[in-house]
Amino acid sequence: MKAKRNRDDLLITTKCFAPTGRGPNSWGLSRQRILDAVDGSLRRLGTDHIDLYLAHLDDRVTPIEESLRAFDDLVSAGKVRYVGCSNYAAWRVGEAMRIADRLGVTGYMTIQTRYNLLYREIETELLPLCRDQGIGVMIYNPLAGGFLSGKYAPGQAPQEGTRFTLGNAAPMYQERYWQEAQFAAVATLKAAVKERGLNLVSVAVAWVLDRPGVSTAIIGASRPDQLDANLAAFDVEFDDALREVCEQVWWTLPRRPVSDGYR
Repeated sequence: MKAKRNRDDLLITTKCFAPTGRGPNSWGLSRQRILDAVDGSLRRLGTDHIDLYLAHLDDRVTPIEESLRAFDDLVSAGKVRYVGCSNYAAWRVGEAMRIADRLGVTGYMTIQTRYNLLYREIETELLPLCRDQGIGVMIYNPLAGGFLSGKYAPGQAPQEGTRFTLGNAAPMYQERYWQEAQFAAVATLKAAVKERGLNLVSVAVAWVLDRPGVSTAIIGASRPDQLDANLAAFDVEFDDALREVCEQVWWTLPRRPVSDGYR
């Protein structure tokens, strides 16, 4: 960014919440943590402002009032342009909106949330709330951690270097997707996509972008061909039969309780 001098052409977003030390103020959304975290991010990024700053998780210890006042001060100081949240339940987004309105401070303008063909819980309450209130919706995990690439087969062990084997995320991702019902759903999708000469990655990303209320999807790629498959989503056209397949695979999956934290 420094070499190209293109800061004004970019929209930079980052988050705060995760622990960065052992002290009581090294994590969460307290005023001290938010102010310390944003200064650290600005220093590491080499910029004087962050376009979109997110609360990574819902802090049930710190009062929302304290967090929102701190975020509002960052906006007033010019260090942050807009504020959003991530992994919040619909009722907590609504509560934050109510409190921000009462305090007369900057509220959450966006939410980053998990959503894909194998996980659609946000359709019940969160997406309708965001559509109604004009909150931007940023989708993460549109490919279910790579599971919707269709490269995995039942009975095989997760490949090293993937979401299903890396660090603390591995057990969570295996519990989410490395299940018999999910393998069967992906097989059904692959067959329908293959009939149309399409790529499952492209279809999965296109499906997310096509959903009412979705603003954008976060993609990741480690090779050029992976990036090509993601970007090809803009060229996918759904016929009624393919839409129906995408709809039905969700209803073949077992319903599970939605946990707090990384929803």
